[in-house]
Amino acid sequence: MTFVVVEDCIKCKHTDCVEVCPVDCFHEGPNFLVIDPDECIDCTLCEPECPVEAIKSEDDLTDDENVFLELNAELAKEWPVITEMADEPLPDAEEWAGKEGKLDLLER
Repeated sequence: MTFVVVEDCIKCKHTDCVEVCPVDCFHEGPNFLVIDPDECIDCTLCEPECPVEAIKSEDDLTDDENVFLELNAELAKEWPVITEMADEPLPDAEEWAGKEGKLDLLER
């Protein structure tokens, strides 16, 4: 089992989760974070840190969210590791929090 960053992170990119990760499995893209499933040790520390609840156990993914399991694995190979919390989320994070249908807005 691994934890997965899902759609709620797109265009928000809060980084509260990265500092609690004991194995540095978060990777940062332009407007989204991902978890490397090969590095995640299922410690659950990151999940409660996300203010928009964008981190889920792979066992809790809905059918629509299953695409994010593969997407996290793919992008973790391309994006750099992030280990420190940013000063702020993306500038318009509050505006995008909770909105659905953001997958097309993911920047690679």
